[in-house]
Amino acid sequence: MRKQRNKFDEEHEEHIDESWLIPYADILTLLLALFIVLFASSTVDKAKYETIMESFKSELTGTKIESTNKGLSVNPSKKKTDEQTPKEQLAQQAAPAPSKEEIELNELMKQLSKYISENNLKAVITLQDTKRGVEISLKDVVLFDPGKANLKSSSFKTLNVLVGLTKTVNNPISIEGHTDNVPIKNAAYASNWELSSARAVSVLHYFESKKVAKSRLQFVGYGEYQPIYPNDTKVHKQANRRVNIVILRKT
Repeated sequence: MRKQRNKFDEEHEEHIDESWLIPYADILTLLLALFIVLFASSTVDKAKYETIMESFKSELTGTKIESTNKGLSVNPSKKKTDEQTPKEQLAQQAAPAPSKEEIELNELMKQLSKYISENNLKAVITLQDTKRGVEISLKDVVLFDPGKANLKSSSFKTLNVLVGLTKTVNNPISIEGHTDNVPIKNAAYASNWELSSARAVSVLHYFESKKVAKSRLQFVGYGEYQPIYPNDTKVHKQANRRVNIVILRKT
C-alpha cells in the first residue's frame, strides 16, 4: 500500500504546470492585432488613425466608446465630390467677378461666332479671344481683288454685320493689314507694306462711313512680316493675306 502511494506522488510531482500558456497566447493575439491595426492605419488619414487608436485603447483598457461609428470601417472613407478644399475656397473667393467690359466682349464673341457659323464663313473668317482683345481675321479674298486695296462690293454685307456688332461695345478698334511674301508687281504700291497699309485704311474708312467713332479707330500695315504660316504653299500664302479687325481690351 505504501509503495503504491509513493508512485502516485512521483507522478504528481512530475506533472508540468501549463497555465502560463493562456496569458502568453493572449499577448501574442494582442501583438498580432496591434500589427494589423498599424498596417491598416498606414492607408488612412490622420483622423481615421486617431479613431483606430481609440478603438484599440478601448479593447485593452475596457474604456467604452460613445459613438458606434468610430473604429475600423469596412469601406475606406471617400471625399465628397461636392466638398471644396480650403485652397479651392480661397481661390474662388479671390477670383474677381468679370468686369462689364469682359461681359460685353464675351457677348460680342458669341454673336460673331453665331454669324460666322450661320453664314458658312469659317473658311474665310476666323475668330479668336486673345490677350489683346477679340480678333476677327478676314482673308483678303473676302475684301479685295489680287494686288488691289479697293473693297469689293460683295464684302459690304459682311462688313456691315461686323460694324453693327462692334457698335455694341465702345472699345478701341485696330485694323491690321497683312500680305504674303510675294513682291508687289504694280505701280500703285512700292512694297507689301504699302499694300497692307492701304487695305487696312480702306476697311478703316468703311467703318468710319458707318458712323463708328473716329477716336476708336486705328490702323497698321505689317506687310509680309507677321505671317501665321510659312509662305511655302499656295494655301499658306492665301492664309497670310488677311486683314485683322481687333476689338482691343482697354486694360
